[in-house]
Amino acid sequence: MEFGVTFFPTVGPADKDGATYYDEALSVAEHADTLGFQHVKIVEHYFFRYGGYSPDPVTFLAAAAARTRRIRLITGTVLPAFTHPVKLAGKLAMLDNLSHGRLEVGFGRAFLPDEFAAFGVSIDDSRALFEENVEAIRRLWTEEDVVWEGRFHKFGPVTLQPRPVQRPHPPTHVATAMSLESCESAGRAGHHLLLVPATSSVEKAQEMLGAYRAARAAAGHEGPGRVQFSYPTYVAEDGDEARRLARKDDEAYNQRMAEAVSAWGRVSSSAYPGYERILEATRTYDFDKKLEADKLLAGSPAEVRAQIERIQGWFGPDITLSLTIHSGLLPVEVAKRSTELFARQVAPHFATPAR
Repeated sequence: MEFGVTFFPTVGPADKDGATYYDEALSVAEHADTLGFQHVKIVEHYFFRYGGYSPDPVTFLAAAAARTRRIRLITGTVLPAFTHPVKLAGKLAMLDNLSHGRLEVGFGRAFLPDEFAAFGVSIDDSRALFEENVEAIRRLWTEEDVVWEGRFHKFGPVTLQPRPVQRPHPPTHVATAMSLESCESAGRAGHHLLLVPATSSVEKAQEMLGAYRAARAAAGHEGPGRVQFSYPTYVAEDGDEARRLARKDDEAYNQRMAEAVSAWGRVSSSAYPGYERILEATRTYDFDKKLEADKLLAGSPAEVRAQIERIQGWFGPDITLSLTIHSGLLPVEVAKRSTELFARQVAPHFATPAR
């Protein structure tokens, strides 16, 4: 089992300015690198306190590349719907060069109606647009004189410069919160998979994982593919203190998520069946039930080890866990101590230790 860290800021200007948050998060990324974590990942969102301090994960990861030596850099995720594929392919290739081949690219379809509206993109076209743009990016990374005649974009001939360091291209992942179809599509295309277990039951996540691996095998891709689960994580010597901090941070996260997904109360889309349930979930949120269901990791090192053992029992020993830390609401020292305790007292108990 491998471990990394994810940043999902839930702060805005009334909480702290962007420069302060970035300085703090980069210091945590540097700390994670020295502790032996395998990756650092960050989201792409806009406008809201729900991820809005990370409108461009490529910029953050470029800064992280300059301050770290070996840790992998994952976009978790970039949203191709909102950037022209020639532009995005070039930005990602440049980052792979700046980091000397440490980039992994997570693609996401986006799911917030207000983001689609702001960019003037039809939410109903999101799947077709996503698949077209990702395929265009892959061709731009690997071919010369690319001519593209798609439904949404037409360009070429184009030869991308610089080319990615990794050949044929950086590893690619697809993120999904609750779409079985997205899991199957990712498997057929040979991508790795990013899942967020907090948005579904264990049984639903197992179904999504099975659908992904079956589709990947049926398409003839080698190996089962890598699957990464993201969990909010809080580790302290005193388990009660860890849970107190977790409650404070996660309750604020739920509030800020409710603000961002509120449009699902007035919008529906055939491309996102059932997504109105996300809004309902924010209204019925219960921290104690979330913790009891192991949808976040919080406690002493021994308690968190026990949680991960249960997660391994559900999803297998070969998954990757990404620890979502430092939303920006708690002191940065909390995140640093949490990662340190995890690296020294949790990770070594599993197959692939974090240090």
